Amino acid sequence: MAADRWRVFLDTNVLVSGVLSRTGASAAILDLAEAEEILAVVSRQVLVEADRVFSAKFPHLLERYRLFIKNLAPLLADDPTPHAVKEAAQAIDADDAPILAAAKHARVEYLVTLNTRHFHTEKARAYLPCPILTPLEFLTTFRTFWERQR
Repeated sequence: MAADRWRVFLDTNVLVSGVLSRTGASAAILDLAEAEEILAVVSRQVLVEADRVFSAKFPHLLERYRLFIKNLAPLLADDPTPHAVKEAAQAIDADDAPILAAAKHARVEYLVTLNTRHFHTEKARAYLPCPILTPLEFLTTFRTFWERQR
């Protein structure tokens, strides 16, 4: 386990997508986390939302998802304070504010989400002191970084 691993906050949609399709960019990010190349960071809300999605839409995969999360053992970010959520809501849709606030509080190097409609805006990017990337953008950044290290 490398001490200098990137701390990468994963939004709910990345977890769900990565578990559902083992060949996409989200799955590749989960593979990097499993291999301890990056440190996956999530909030309690992300885990609860993902559990709800699997319970409602993919109940046959719920136990697989739960076992995966248990084995992955992501870093659990502290829940943001109501004040932090209110502040984040100035930059993003209120439903997504707890995720944005948790990522900021966790001091991650990247926030990875498939929600381009709400997270990939100037306001959200100005609020968070780190890049907000799609899974594919993150993989490109990761690959470029490691190729330069060689």
